[in-house]
Amino acid sequence: MRRVIGRVALRLFGWRTEGRPPPYAKAVFVAAPHTSNWDLYFMLGVAWSLGLQPNWFGKHTIFRFPFGPFFRFLGGVPIDRRAPQNYVERSIDGIRRQDRLYFVVPPSGTRKKTDAWKSGFYYIALGAEVPICCGFLDYRRKVGGIGPTFIPTGDVKADMDKLRAFYSNVTPLYPELKSVIRISAEMPETTTEPVPAADSD
Repeated sequence: MRRVIGRVALRLFGWRTEGRPPPYAKAVFVAAPHTSNWDLYFMLGVAWSLGLQPNWFGKHTIFRFPFGPFFRFLGGVPIDRRAPQNYVERSIDGIRRQDRLYFVVPPSGTRKKTDAWKSGFYYIALGAEVPICCGFLDYRRKVGGIGPTFIPTGDVKADMDKLRAFYSNVTPLYPELKSVIRISAEMPETTTEPVPAADSD
């Protein structure tokens, strides 16, 4: 049923899909670029069209009544940013416990332009020993899908170069809000960051 809904919805908006589901039972999907509320719905349409059921973190406030059950049905997992929990370790443990899980993370962590991606997605994939899949929405071409898939090596620059090379040609709905593709480990001062959650700002 989800596959039918996804395909019909994309056709109504004139979109199509590219790529195939990865040959892995578990993976961390990068959802980028993220500049609009529409990204969530097109992401779900693309995922469902490809036969995938993604899970994603969302800011806890969007799960309040009456929308909570709906967002959970869509695969949402509420995250309270105020709680001093280590979401990276928690997510790694959660992935390891599952037989099959496609975990979607918008690494910018917000729809606003930032000077770096949050690094949670990378360290989750590295720690859980699962591949990183490049999910994308290209509004210029009206195409969404799955790009390259690779196993993170721990060589941050080399791995991030793969992401930069791919996403440099992907156009978001608001190009002026596209975040710089780099993480804290590539910057002069590094910090430990939580897993990014879909923003409601």
